[in-house]
Amino acid sequence: MSYLADLGYTVAPFKVGPDFIDPGHHAKIAGKTSFNLDSWMLSKAYNTRIFNENAKGADIAVVEGVMGLFDGYDGLSESGSTAQMAKWLDLPVVLIVSAKGKARSAAAIVKGFETFDKDLKIAGVIFSKTGSLRHYEYLKKAVEQSCTTKCLGFMPRNESIVMPERHLGLVTSDELNISKKVLFTLTSMVRDHIDIKGLIHSLNSFDAIDSADSLGKIEPQKDVHGLEQGPTIAIARDKAFCFYYQDNIDILKKFGAKIIEFSPLNDDNLPPDIDGIYFGGGYPEVYARELSQKTELLKEIKNKSIAGMPIYAECGGFMFLCNTLCAMDPIQKYPMSGCFNFNVQMSKRLRSLGYREITLKKDTIIGKQGYVLRGHEFHYSSIEAQKPEAQNPETQNLAYQKPATQKIANQKNDIPDVYNVTSRAGQDLTLKGYQVNNTLGSYLHVHFGSNPKCAKHFVDTCKSFKDKNVIQNA
Repeated sequence: MSYLADLGYTVAPFKVGPDFIDPGHHAKIAGKTSFNLDSWMLSKAYNTRIFNENAKGADIAVVEGVMGLFDGYDGLSESGSTAQMAKWLDLPVVLIVSAKGKARSAAAIVKGFETFDKDLKIAGVIFSKTGSLRHYEYLKKAVEQSCTTKCLGFMPRNESIVMPERHLGLVTSDELNISKKVLFTLTSMVRDHIDIKGLIHSLNSFDAIDSADSLGKIEPQKDVHGLEQGPTIAIARDKAFCFYYQDNIDILKKFGAKIIEFSPLNDDNLPPDIDGIYFGGGYPEVYARELSQKTELLKEIKNKSIAGMPIYAECGGFMFLCNTLCAMDPIQKYPMSGCFNFNVQMSKRLRSLGYREITLKKDTIIGKQGYVLRGHEFHYSSIEAQKPEAQNPETQNLAYQKPATQKIANQKNDIPDVYNVTSRAGQDLTLKGYQVNNTLGSYLHVHFGSNPKCAKHFVDTCKSFKDKNVIQNA
């Protein structure tokens, strides 16, 4: 992407699959928001619309795949795979094949890929981790002898360009600044070893056709004086909370929400005059100490929850709304906001990973009973309920106490589970969604594009809270 930009092209980046981290790096390099495309969470029509809308005005679109080309739903279907998305969007594929430890065998791999699905268009192959120019020549001759796929070049093995990782994947773009030296090394490798210009010249021109907006035309919400009066939703965004599908935010805006951002790491208070909060996922466990020291902010969040403000939280955001968070050290417990009577414990092993479909068992802040949503689960932590008498005093004191006559569900450890969850194969799962007052939290990252009615319901719930406060303050 950087090399294409150096050539003067405007690049529209995309990522196949549910990953949050790669799109962040795309956006930083391309200077344009990268959008997720996903053939399991989202329909063909939705993916086509997102691609067309965001490729429009660009000179070239680059779509990074997910896993292997044909890996997706299971071992028998193409559902959820990069190959399926390429066919849905009628885009050619560039194979990236590791050359490590290979010579003529590489041709067998390429041959298998080019014959596996005759409906797929393969534009060429690039070999990674080659040992030398001579090594690449072996690979190229083998492919040319047995395959029809064109060899586009290679990327030499170079440990200096390996990107740092942690338990959820690559270090995020919010934390990692790719140095000019590394970027220059990368672009030089592309320039010197890959025939990008030849690839571009082989591509057919593409017209980003306007697609019908599946959300329809949405009129802004207005008051009796004709002034726009949609709710204001605060979104937590910083190094600790950075996992968001851009679509989710755009859909909330389309349904009339005004979006403002705040940083739980850097801000001491919530933004004023807000009507709802959205906490995405991220790495609260990495910044647990810093977050626990934001006592005024934690108290405000707890008070807003008790007051009935709609608060929606996913994965890392859900962890932030629990009582305490233990990072990798089980001894050190950091107090969080205490909206949910759970303690969170990080683990060194993966706890859960995969696509999920939820059906709402009850009316919630993101939809009515029976609404169906799709999303993805990926985390290394687990939760356990904390007995009321054993609650952390620090956490309890973060918020004012309601009168004894008022029942607070999570203070009695009676936390309603509002999700019925199945895997992509239809198996029932133990993943739950919890709603206390108007605070909803879960380990699941949902995509509102799978059911835009849920985004509308969240905006409407925030609007109702706003209107109720206006009446009370009148």
